[in-house]
Order: sequence, then structure tokens, then C-alpha cells
Amino acid sequence: MIYTLVKIKEMADGDEDFILSIVTAFLEEIPQDLADLEEAVNSRDHEKAYQLAHKIKPNVDILGMEQTRILALDIESLSKNQGSFEEIEAKFPALKRDVLQVIEELQSDFGI
Repeated sequence: MIYTLVKIKEMADGDEDFILSIVTAFLEEIPQDLADLEEAVNSRDHEKAYQLAHKIKPNVDILGMEQTRILALDIESLSKNQGSFEEIEAKFPALKRDVLQVIEELQSDFGI
């Protein structure tokens, strides 16, 4: 398991519905954001890649996915600063792999 609910549970203060709502929102939004980020990376669109990495970053952070958060931050920073797309392209596959894995894990763990 590459995610943890520690941060969400701290915020939820025992409210299981809140936890489920955060997980559900992640599962509803992140697949499209990830697909859009992949398209932005493939088309070498710095601005779009920046916006999407910026949007993905707090979502993986709240699930305790520190390595994935760092990848999103790196892609965000490189994109914002018009950095090398070779570097962005090198980082994206690991981010994608982690996000897809956590989507599967959340769906399985929460029966969604």
C-alpha cells in the first residue's frame, strides 16, 4: 500500500463519511487530471502541465503519498519555470504508476 489515511483521519476527527467523501472525490477527479497531465506532457505544454501538477500535488499529499507529491512538485516547478521537457517526461511515468496504483488500492479497500 502506497497511501495512508493519517492526514485525512486527523482532519475527519472520526467522521467516516468525511473520509469516504475525500476518497470518492480523489477517485472521481484524479484519473482525468492524470490523463490531462499526460496529454500536456506529451504535447510539451508547460502551462497546462504546471496547472495539472499543481492540482494533483495536494491530492496525493493528503493521502500521504510523499514520493508522489515530490514528483508532482518537481513537474510543477519544471513546468512553471519552462524547464526541460526531457526531465518532465522522465518523472511523469513514476507519478502515473503511483497514482494508478493508489486508485486501484482505494477502489479495492473502499469497495468503490
